[in-house]
Amino acid sequence: MQNSTNADLITGINMRKSQGSQKVIDKSQRFIQVVGVLFTGIISILCILPFILIISASFTEERSITLHGFSLFPRSFSLDAYNLIFRNPKQILGSYAVTIGMTVIGTTIGLFIISMTGYALQRPDFPLRNVISFYIYFTTLFSGGLIPFYMMITQTLKLKDNYLAVLLPLLMTPWLIILMKNFLKSIPHSITESATIDGAGDFYIFLKIILPTAKPALATVGLFLALSYWNEWYNSMLFLSSKVAYRPLQLFLYNTINEARYIRDSAAASNIPAIDIPMESMKMATAVIATGPIIFAYPFVQKYFIQGITVGAVKG
Repeated sequence: MQNSTNADLITGINMRKSQGSQKVIDKSQRFIQVVGVLFTGIISILCILPFILIISASFTEERSITLHGFSLFPRSFSLDAYNLIFRNPKQILGSYAVTIGMTVIGTTIGLFIISMTGYALQRPDFPLRNVISFYIYFTTLFSGGLIPFYMMITQTLKLKDNYLAVLLPLLMTPWLIILMKNFLKSIPHSITESATIDGAGDFYIFLKIILPTAKPALATVGLFLALSYWNEWYNSMLFLSSKVAYRPLQLFLYNTINEARYIRDSAAASNIPAIDIPMESMKMATAVIATGPIIFAYPFVQKYFIQGITVGAVKG
């Protein structure tokens, strides 16, 4: 009887100890969570502040920026920068349409081609996968140069003043192919083998099994590809002249700033009274116009983007 009482006493003491240690663990976990939330919140605010500063500067008078510098809130509100950029609304709306069209079409086609290439290169039963992978990787280290590239587009392919000159070069981006290949390695090859045994063809396996499974990879690579098309201006500058009715948005904004700077400098060189052109606020306004739409598109792929980055980090 006394042994039973001692055993119950020891059991009770052990339970109180475990409960006490559990409370300590819960408090430490809660403290870590609070610190983590506060730290993440501070970092998030610091990341948002530059964009708020850009928006504020785009609505600030040029004279106020010159005298007081940039601030989080406009010292002297003004729409001069936006009025100057939208002085020809038809032109900028056409540029928006061209950029959106190329982004949607290029991302859709490019994502399909890149995913097919990555899927083929990660299959162990594809005999030439190492040779082709090396060839693709080699192009990330060395290129033919600007002059051969320009001659190929303008003379061989005859794409001068054609939107395809901007659309085609980004369809097969080497580093995105390598990224997609690493992503698709996370899908077991046994799934492909089982589907092959059941009589499924390669194209059916790719469309019905691989693509639905690879949504995080598709979202990640698709976002990178869409950003490339949205921010593209260099090829547009090389291959699209004034004969084209509407140039892509980034090139249009780039030319707008250069034209405004040329007018201001020419007036100063000719001793003409200073022309009040809001150069600094205009630069900030172009940043807002160029980045706004793509920022709104990011939340729709954020979940898959984070998953894709995680998979890529593990497999890479």
